Amino acid sequence: MKKSEITRQYLLEKAFDLIYANGYQATSIDKIIETTSVTKGAFFYHFKNKEEMGLAVIKEVIAPRFEQSLITPVVDSKQPVQKIYETIETFMLNISDEQVINGCPTNNLIQEMSPVNPKFMVALKGILEKWKHTMAQVLQKAADRKEIEQHNFEEVATFIVCSYEGTRGIGKIHQSKDFYQLFLRQLKTYLSHL
Repeated sequence: MKKSEITRQYLLEKAFDLIYANGYQATSIDKIIETTSVTKGAFFYHFKNKEEMGLAVIKEVIAPRFEQSLITPVVDSKQPVQKIYETIETFMLNISDEQVINGCPTNNLIQEMSPVNPKFMVALKGILEKWKHTMAQVLQKAADRKEIEQHNFEEVATFIVCSYEGTRGIGKIHQSKDFYQLFLRQLKTYLSHL
């Protein structure tokens, strides 16, 4: 990786940390520059403005992490119902206390930016739509193999995504993984009836 690519990735990672902790609108370019010790010229070499940087954080930091944690593990699973549950359970129970308190970065940005910036809304929607579509596909394949009953799997996947994101959002006020355990018990029950 070239030096300029390393600098760009470093800027995105640090910008993500600041946005996750403080919100996008409260994170200034000056704060990113101060935190990274990268020059203003270097910042503007990589991003023409804050919006472009924010969209790059979604595309190059948040989306790949989300995909690695919640999407990729279920793609070729031979037991998709179990794998969907295990993937969500593993992710939720292995996040840090800070991540419990701060919630889901995707959800945070959806709440903050979707009402005010259509580009952010489209980028963030894409992450959740990909997750939903992947779950629906693997569940449909399991139904085709007669492993589970036929359902409207787009609706099933929508319910799972909404329940997960709601739990991460409301979990911020509970500030404990015990709240996640409640969700996980109910998710397991729901999935067992597919």
